[in-house]
Amino acid sequence: MSQGNLYILSAPSGAGKSSLISALLAQDQQKKMMLSISHTTRQPRLGETDGIHYYFVSVSEFESLIEQGIFLEYAKVFGGNYYGTSLPAIEKNLSQGIDVFLDIDWQGARQIRQKVQSVKSIFILPPSLQELERRLIGRGQDSEEVIVQRMSKAMDEISHYDEYDYVIVNDNFEQALTDLKSILRAEKLRLGYQKQENQGLIHELLAK
Repeated sequence: MSQGNLYILSAPSGAGKSSLISALLAQDQQKKMMLSISHTTRQPRLGETDGIHYYFVSVSEFESLIEQGIFLEYAKVFGGNYYGTSLPAIEKNLSQGIDVFLDIDWQGARQIRQKVQSVKSIFILPPSLQELERRLIGRGQDSEEVIVQRMSKAMDEISHYDEYDYVIVNDNFEQALTDLKSILRAEKLRLGYQKQENQGLIHELLAK
């Protein structure tokens, strides 16, 4: 069985990253793709389920996992909550041929690149700052003050786009989704993957 690929997806809030991931996974009929489930110390929000949206743990449990070296990357974010990505869980899914997607920011991406050289990273750009702000306002989830903060953070996020392997501009959603699927398909056509996937065929073709 071929090894799955590990992907990082990053974007400023409102660029459409979560929608793209959701649409991609919804079309995955073979169930060969998944979004990594992070550990966090924050409290579950309404409708969130442990083990599906996050693994909800206490601060002491999280810090114990840090000491054990469980996390591929982790961070303490604004508000004092920890978020982290479990390495054993990712390795288990990759070994089963499942592609795993990490929805993380540029700082987490840097940590992972230092530890996993085979990881591929994708950055989602909005078509303009004006459109990004329009989307954030249109969601109706944040106050004007929070939107200003998100826009400021977005400019910082965008400044790190050139650290990524691929860049997608999400102007038209369907085109952006096609671009994302094209990247995944191209990775499956790499020599190393095809050598694993088609060992029998290649052996047969070279047998004579």
